[in-house]
Amino acid sequence: MSETDFTFFHPLRVRWSECDAQGIVFNVNYFLYFDVAMTEYMRALGFSFIGPEALEFYTVRAEADYRGSAVFDDELRIGVRCARLGTTSMSAAFIILRGDEVLTEGALTYVHALRGTKTTAPLPAFFIDRATAFERTPPERKQPRS
Repeated sequence: MSETDFTFFHPLRVRWSECDAQGIVFNVNYFLYFDVAMTEYMRALGFSFIGPEALEFYTVRAEADYRGSAVFDDELRIGVRCARLGTTSMSAAFIILRGDEVLTEGALTYVHALRGTKTTAPLPAFFIDRATAFERTPPERKQPRS
């Protein structure tokens, strides 16, 4: 994964409360950073998580590969991209950078659900179209079964 694969980046400064006794960002907080950046990514696409037209997603898989450590007051850039679009799920790829240094790479898989029901539902066509048009690197597509 390379920085050039990403269209969207969200800036984030490491806060003291995110660091452990060793003075580095506690590992679970990188998933918090992914989540914050994903919210901003969805905003950049024009979507909301509140209101009657909000999309509803549930995280079903999370992974991270740690390459370096962030510390208090580091200025980070979190890259997000839609990496895969399935029938009812999508996967987002993440990269966390301090300057040009890759600190973390990761992925989250989300399942789309009908609002308020938690019932799995196909990804809306308007979401697929908008995410695909936004990305510099096209998402991998899983074609529906015929």
